[in-house]
Amino acid sequence: MKVLLLGATGLLGHNVLRQLADGGHGVVALVRRAGGIGMEGPWEVREGSPLDYGTLRAAAEGCDAVINCIGTTDMSLRHYEDYLPANRDLCRLLVRLLEEMPGVRVLVHTSTVNTIGYGTAAAPADERNPMEKPFLGSYYADSKREGEVLLLEAASRLTDRHIVVVNPGFMLGAWDAKPSSGRMLLAAYGKPLMFAPKGGKAFVHVQDVAQALIHALERGRSGGRYIAVNSHACLTIRELYRLQAEICGYRQTILSLPDWLLLAAGRVGDLARALGLKTEVSTRNVKQLMVREYYDNHLAVSELGMQETPVAQAIEDFHQWRNKHTRI
Repeated sequence: MKVLLLGATGLLGHNVLRQLADGGHGVVALVRRAGGIGMEGPWEVREGSPLDYGTLRAAAEGCDAVINCIGTTDMSLRHYEDYLPANRDLCRLLVRLLEEMPGVRVLVHTSTVNTIGYGTAAAPADERNPMEKPFLGSYYADSKREGEVLLLEAASRLTDRHIVVVNPGFMLGAWDAKPSSGRMLLAAYGKPLMFAPKGGKAFVHVQDVAQALIHALERGRSGGRYIAVNSHACLTIRELYRLQAEICGYRQTILSLPDWLLLAAGRVGDLARALGLKTEVSTRNVKQLMVREYYDNHLAVSELGMQETPVAQAIEDFHQWRNKHTRI
């Protein structure tokens, strides 16, 4: 296929870009600014905003499919409306693209696993679980869910198109240039003493999510959602930090933060945000660090052929890439 890739300069997009090229696909990467890390290769780079429909349509000319890896994830944004252009409104533009360009027959969209209820250790959540608090009420997750609804409705209506939604967990690995999710690793890296909340995440190697997205071009069900996590890597943040210390060869004492202290910090953050200050700390955000996430990835493994690379490898790949390409 010839694929229009959106979000190629991000962690997931970088990995998708390289896997698409390695698999022999033609790729057009629509980016706001060319010259990002690793943007040189056997692909075509177009500059422009994907939120401009004319630019989006021009980039899609001659393409068979679109993979969308764009998302606003910045937890410091103060208003719900700040998340909507990338997380919801772009989905509306992509539906219009499918309606108006008959040559573009496939759309694979990246959402988040937090639009799905997070389950328990005894009963991990699958794609049927409804969204739960505290993610229900999260500006990021709610806006991504709005985008999903638009695409799933379009899939039921545009029966000659192939529309798939992939719901990744917390991705780690190479090509995290900003860094994005790798900030969680860097926050604890090499520190003799670290504090961690009691909650956890469903971690996944970013290369496995990239593989699932690419396989979804031809596999899976149109109108389907696929949880892309490593079912063996539903870890607490404390467990993640211990694993990083073991891999990177340093000693670290990790103390658990009580929930009441997190909530107190969240209220202070709420006040700061109300005064116009930019901070990721808020009651809405800290509550997400107090829950454990358990997900069932059976559909992604069985229908999309997604691999489950150990999260230890994801940590190692993150640090190896970062040491080679950037200065810490």
